[in-house]
Amino acid sequence: MEIEKTNRINALFEFYSTLLTEKQMNYIELYYSDDYSLAEIAEEFDVSRQAVYDNIKRTEKLLESYEQKLHLYSNYIVRGQYCDDIRTKYPNDAALIELIDQIQAIDEE
Repeated sequence: MEIEKTNRINALFEFYSTLLTEKQMNYIELYYSDDYSLAEIAEEFDVSRQAVYDNIKRTEKLLESYEQKLHLYSNYIVRGQYCDDIRTKYPNDAALIELIDQIQAIDEE
């Protein structure tokens, strides 16, 4: 499993997990966050390895679909880049830095 894909799915999961079914959440979390194999997940839920694989693939597509429509993750990344740029360009502006800190605190909630 490539690290970039794992990181992206984990990030998308952070933003869109509440839109998934419980089974989808469990499979994705076990597979991507807890590094379970398909066989281990299948055994845990008493289903076939193929059923787990199919569910994970469908859920990956669903997460990408949500991102395509809602852009929560990409907007978060862009907002962070803008905040970093402002910090770099205006390091001595205490009021501006305080506002940036407040914006980033909202994003971290």
